[in-house]
Amino acid sequence: MTELVTYTSKHHVATITINRADRMNALNEEVILALQAAWQRLENSDDRVAVLTAAGDKAFSVGADVKDAPKEMWQGVPSIGAQTSKPVIAAVKGWCIGGSYVIVQMCDLVVAADNTRFKYPEAQLGFTGGLIASAVARIPHKVAMEFMLLGEDFDAHRALAAGMVNKVVPTGEEEAQAQAWAKILANSAPLVVQGLKEFSMATLNKSPAEAGAVARDQLLGIKFSDDGAEGRKAFGEKRTPAFMGR
Repeated sequence: MTELVTYTSKHHVATITINRADRMNALNEEVILALQAAWQRLENSDDRVAVLTAAGDKAFSVGADVKDAPKEMWQGVPSIGAQTSKPVIAAVKGWCIGGSYVIVQMCDLVVAADNTRFKYPEAQLGFTGGLIASAVARIPHKVAMEFMLLGEDFDAHRALAAGMVNKVVPTGEEEAQAQAWAKILANSAPLVVQGLKEFSMATLNKSPAEAGAVARDQLLGIKFSDDGAEGRKAFGEKRTPAFMGR
């Protein structure tokens, strides 16, 4: 982990926090790779559920850092940059813009403070990673198109009505509510919780950008594996590679 993303664990509940409040938790390369590492750590740990939070009062995150944009935003997205069979609960407050909404969209449950404002302005800015298109599998089609294309703010209560969040609470209570739900899940049957999440993820349609990102993650895993390094080394040394399957 890096100081920009922290991972703490208590009673089988992981708390993953974006700590870049001075930049309104803008997502740069270091943050994205640290989030990816956090999802991998969650999957390989004894923790049964994660709560995703962010430091500061003004924003969950304003999206990609325009001065230090991440190379591959998808790497920080749960179930895309790293497969997570365990549930993730987002506790959101303040601004949640662009790519940060995509991260929230891929969480299983979302608690929003009543000061939360969601926004996806990419159509007005002239660029997109495309992962937002998976919104049409998660909220009503017409609402998803409105949110994606018009770039207008959705406040917490509009997001609740649209199914983008599960619950709206007074500002400052969002993490406590997320932790309360996490406690329920941590005390539930892990195989049932994970099985239901896996079946649900398999049922949801994936946009081309989402499916492509998942495939790219798998291919990068092969490229940077021990076997990949051994194959390249053996080729240079003109010998038969000794693959180990890792």
